[in-house]
Amino acid sequence: MTDQATVTVGVIAKEIGVSDAKVKKAIETLKIEPVGKRGVCKLYAADAIDAIRTSLS
Repeated sequence: MTDQATVTVGVIAKEIGVSDAKVKKAIETLKIEPVGKRGVCKLYAADAIDAIRTSLS
């Protein structure tokens, strides 16, 4: 998977306008698995943003 198709927790939080902690909690609740890692950062599929946004609204 390319870097353009993946996002980090920080990018998701910035996109939605919430804190990183809320995004991490939503990821745990929805049981979203990372699609890769870059160093210590977990990378998630870009389509996870919509699922997280929906769960936080």
